[in-house]
Amino acid sequence: MKTALNQRAYVSIGSNIEPRAVYIRESLRQLGQHENIQLEETSSIYETDPVGKTDQALFLNAVVQFITSLSPVELLNVTQGIEADLGRTRVERWGPRTVDLDILMYNNESINLQHLEIPHPRMLERSFVLVPLLEVQPDIRWYDGRKLKEVVSEIDKEGVRKWKKRSGVGEYGLFEN
Repeated sequence: MKTALNQRAYVSIGSNIEPRAVYIRESLRQLGQHENIQLEETSSIYETDPVGKTDQALFLNAVVQFITSLSPVELLNVTQGIEADLGRTRVERWGPRTVDLDILMYNNESINLQHLEIPHPRMLERSFVLVPLLEVQPDIRWYDGRKLKEVVSEIDKEGVRKWKKRSGVGEYGLFEN
């Protein structure tokens, strides 16, 4: 018997090693095919300037919203498995990557483990995460009750450009011209 899908999660997906769009699309495909994940919304794809280590290629970024029966740690294992499957290596902090999947939020739970922190610790500083997150969930609130719309209105959105418009969950037409 399948476990109830009753936990809502938001995951960011980023890539700055070609073929960037293929890595994003394949990450979404693998998430969507997982038996304990049901995709609900996917943002448009944004091309963004690198943050932290700026002397590298531009990123493509998106956010996906889904329901799941996985625990946060199980979800982390799934996302890291997708990264490994797509050739992710962790050589340099903030360095180039085939794909990076980060759990942004899991319900409204705060989780602080050695290998997992939810909400993502630098999320409120990153317009490349907040802009696509607000596209999939415009009324989402932060853990303290503030609307994320208000947070986004206060941060620098320079360097975040819509690259491909979304066309709906399960429709990967947003990656085709």
